[in-house]
This record gives sequence, structure tokens and C-alpha cells, in this order.
Amino acid sequence: MRRFLTLLLCLLLATCIWPQATYGAPDWPSNINIEADGGIVIDAETSAVIYGKNIHQQYYPASITKVLTALIVLEQCDLNESVTFSHDAVYNVEAGSSNANLEEGDVLTVEDCLYALLLNSANEAGNALAEHVSGSREAFAELMNQRAAELGCQDSHFANPSGLNDENHYTSAYDMALICQAAIKNDKFRKIDSALYYDLRPTIRDPEGHTLYAHHAMMKKNDSRYYSGIFGGKTGYTSLAGNTLVTFAERDGMTLIAVILNGHLTHYSDTKTLLDFGFNNFQNVDIASNDSTYGSMESDMTIAGLPAGDLSRIVLEKGCSVTLPRDADFSDTNVTLEYDLDSQAPDNAIAKLIYTYNDRVVGSPYLLNETSQLPSLPALPPGETSSDEEQSAVSQAAAAQGEEPSQTESSSSQNADTEDNSEAKQGFRIPAFIWIILAVLAVVAAGAGIIWFLNRQRQKKRAEMRRRRERRIQRLKEIGVSSDDFEQIMASKHTPSLGKRKGRKK
Repeated sequence: MRRFLTLLLCLLLATCIWPQATYGAPDWPSNINIEADGGIVIDAETSAVIYGKNIHQQYYPASITKVLTALIVLEQCDLNESVTFSHDAVYNVEAGSSNANLEEGDVLTVEDCLYALLLNSANEAGNALAEHVSGSREAFAELMNQRAAELGCQDSHFANPSGLNDENHYTSAYDMALICQAAIKNDKFRKIDSALYYDLRPTIRDPEGHTLYAHHAMMKKNDSRYYSGIFGGKTGYTSLAGNTLVTFAERDGMTLIAVILNGHLTHYSDTKTLLDFGFNNFQNVDIASNDSTYGSMESDMTIAGLPAGDLSRIVLEKGCSVTLPRDADFSDTNVTLEYDLDSQAPDNAIAKLIYTYNDRVVGSPYLLNETSQLPSLPALPPGETSSDEEQSAVSQAAAAQGEEPSQTESSSSQNADTEDNSEAKQGFRIPAFIWIILAVLAVVAAGAGIIWFLNRQRQKKRAEMRRRRERRIQRLKEIGVSSDDFEQIMASKHTPSLGKRKGRKK
């Protein structure tokens, strides 16, 4: 026995001392540098920050502000609406700033104005659009700040629709990336912003009309700074802002957004550096093809002894990916469930999956509750009844939803109605103790309502979060799953839920 223990101790010591091979996730690439004071490149689909420099530092944005202006106008107006240029819209701009040679009294469509705004960076077009939407530039600026906050911007404040110098008009590289991410999801914005030129209709100063040309040099094939894959962007410059630039590019299924703030005549070369770094070092990996935990739960009707309800209605948001270094593997990611949903969440979202890689968020798809709708039949003219086939279709659809089919107008149902009516005529007396119970419940409910109301007043700042949680709980109830059960179900299906996934084989 003593020899055995001695041998065992030696083996344990040898195991501890001898170098062990460990395999960790590859480091996030960092071989990049830009000259501008602030900059960022993100993946437009996953929102992953691929690289950033001073991404939350506040800078003056100059004319890249017009991306937010255009987005709001597109969300508020039809393209064929008429816009009349006021004296204030035309002349309340800095001398020598970008314009489309428009005059007081000119009438253009919203579409005309947006091409002038995004291609020619026309400041008077921005003013006119702001007045058209909100009545004044000041009121439109309030709308800009509201929309920016909805998109998650926390470092920004906008004071005008054009980006002209104002000490109260500033943003960050990260906030501009969020704004651009929302803008390029709008098909009308992408169409206008990707144009290289636009023929403007006749105006007071140009009776024959004139052509507007895009300012972004990297979009033009005959320019030495041309970059393949760019489909849009916006330039900017003021004496306070320096050179600013936002750029959108797509290659090999990846869409990148690059932002440059306070550039020093290197905004184009810095943008090329950001895009090259993103496309050359990173990849998008489809989640559904690599993580089956949340992709299909229909077969697991009970997990860990819990009633799982109809899990077939809980699905992973389609077409979602994570952004990873090219030499990384999906198994290197961690994932957590988040139930407090933001304002960008779909109406049928139940939770949000947060995928991280070396503590970086690389993807965040939603878990959705896909509930089918009961088909409805067209209303019948007065005096007509539905056919047997129509009644059968409704019954089958109701049965699929777990509901009782409606009674038909057959003789058997008429007999049943007659019996029910005869019973109803006899009357039904509710026992006294039932009334007592109902009264107690009413008092309890009233007391609970008062307590809830007082608590609501004390916690106004958390009201929105609570409403989102209540909506999520309601969605779960619709499929027969409680909030607590759902969390345990997820924890049981994904072990370890908060920890590292199994390491890669090498």
C-alpha cells in the first residue's frame, strides 16, 4: 500500500509539473491604425464592433448628419410630396456651404430634395425638408434627437438637419454607426444614396434643370480612390468638424459600415484601412447551422420534468450570424439569454441571445414566438348561411389552434339549443358563499391595484422595461410556458448556459 501511494503521488506531481497543451480562442485581430481622431467599422448585420478608436468620444459630425435627416424624412413622407422652399430655408445657411443652387419659391418633390441632400449635400434642401416635416428646423431637431435615442444613441445631440457648425450639435463614431445601420435597412435610402448622379428638374435659377453628382470619391470607378463593393455613404466637412465620412460596403456576404470623425485629410485612406481590415480578417458564421440549441425545440416537449408547452412556436430569428475572426470557430463563442428587450425588438420577441467572443458581442438574434392566425371567411350577405365545406374548414382551423369549433345550424344543434333554453328558463341561483368569495377577491384585487399604482409612480424610470417584460411573459403564456419554466428549460437545453462551450478539436 505504501508503495502504491508513493507511486500515485509521483504521478500526480508529474501531471501538475509537466507542461499541458491548452487551446484558447484566437485573439481578436488588432493590426490596424487610422490617423483620424475617431473611427469605427461594424458589421451591419450582427452589430459587432470590428475595430474602434475613441468610439464614444463626442465630435462634430458636419454633413454626415444628413443620413439621419434623410432617414427621418423617408419614415415620415411619401417621395412625391411637394416641398416649397422658404426664404429661411434657402438663406439660413453658412456662406459658401454646399447647396443645389435653389431659390426661395422653388417647389420640388421630397425625392428631388433627398437626392440634393445626399448626393450634393445641399444644406437648403435639408432646411426645406425639416420645415416640411416638422414646421421648423428646431422642431425637426427634436425629432432627430428622439429618433437617435430610439436607435440606441447615447453620445449625440443634434441641433439642425444639415450638420452646419453648432456647439450643441455633436455625435460619436458608435452612434453614427447605429444611425447608418438603420438607414441602410431602408430600401429607398439605399437607392438614393447609391446613385452617382441625378437630373434635377427645372428651378428658378436653372430653368433647364441641372445634374447633381455624388461627392463620395470611393464610389466612382474613374477615381483613384475607388473601392469595390461600396454602395453608399456620405461626406462631411466644416471648420470645426474637420473631415468626416461614412461608408457602406458589401463583399462576400458581409456588409460593413465605416465611420471617420475629425479626419485630417486622411478620411479616404482611413476608410480603406477600416474596410480592408474588416473584409480580410473576419467572417460571418450562420448561427442556425452551428447552434441547434435554440433552432428546434419541438421534439423536447418536457425538459427536466418541466411542462414545456408548445415549444414548436419558439423559433430563432432567421438568417442571423455572428462575426468572428477568420481563424476562429463557432465553438469559441459564449451565449447568454436576455429577457429585457429594447425598443428595436420585434413585436413577437420573447428573449434575446447575446453571443460573445473573448468578451466582445459578436451577434444578438431574437427568440420569436411564431403564432399562426385563425383563417377568416368573408362575410356572407344577409339571409345566407355558410356551406358545410366552409363550416368544416373553420372547425379544422379552430381545432388546430386548440379551440372548440362553433356549432352548425344542423337539426342536432337546434335540439341542443332547445334543451339549453329550457334549462335556462328554470333559472340558476348563485350560492351566498360564492358572492362572499367574489367580494373578497374584489377587495383583494382593488388593494393589489392600489399597491401596483403607488409602486408604479415610484418607479417611473423602470416603466418601459417592465412593459417589455410583461409583453414577453404574455407571449410565453400564449404558448403555455411560464417565465420561470422557460428559463429553466433554456438552462437545461444549453449546458453550460453562461460558460464556455466545449473546446475545439485540434
